[in-house]
Amino acid sequence: MSSLVVVLHGGRARGYEGPSDWRLAYRRMVPFARALDRGGRGEGLATWVLRYRYRGWNAPDEDPVRDAEWALARAAATHPGVPVVLVGHSMGARAALRVAGAGNVIAVCALAPWLERGEPYAQLAGRALLIAHGDRERMTSPALSYAYAVAARTVTERVCRFEVRGDGHAMLRRARDWTWLVSRYVLGELGIEPTHPTIAAAMRAPVPDGLRVPLGSPS
Repeated sequence: MSSLVVVLHGGRARGYEGPSDWRLAYRRMVPFARALDRGGRGEGLATWVLRYRYRGWNAPDEDPVRDAEWALARAAATHPGVPVVLVGHSMGARAALRVAGAGNVIAVCALAPWLERGEPYAQLAGRALLIAHGDRERMTSPALSYAYAVAARTVTERVCRFEVRGDGHAMLRRARDWTWLVSRYVLGELGIEPTHPTIAAAMRAPVPDGLRVPLGSPS
């Protein structure tokens, strides 16, 4: 293994049910993991899809954060020096952002992140961040993800944010476009392929342009 992607699925605010591969939140992330596996397998990329102990965030315990910390610690112990990119959706994106300060994490991809006001961002120093949110989102707040991206640019220059036109929280209407964006970003950050020009341009663009990039047709 030369690099690792840890995929974190969504959940709910509270819930102590155990893990299940049949829940939509888990199954929605499987295509991302498969696409990354196909794109990076020949270059030593491994993909882990994390199964949480519990379905909920369960404040103040923040159980998915604890689970993500465990996965990163395991990766560091068993594969020292291997760079990690975190890909999370909704609650999983929130957990990914929280643990981004781990020493083996180099980048985060946050899809339709569930964020609240006052969310910490200092841990992103030295990391890259891509946020994507649909413009038909009804479950989480695109306004808060934009504000978070603005704040994150005060600790790292490598932040961009895309607006996926015509799609909502489930990321199903434009599933191909979401998968394209995630794959290009992750494989570029890991050096498996060159950074795509669309992503590179978004990273360079000033606020607000680089944080309100409409996702067009992949090329």
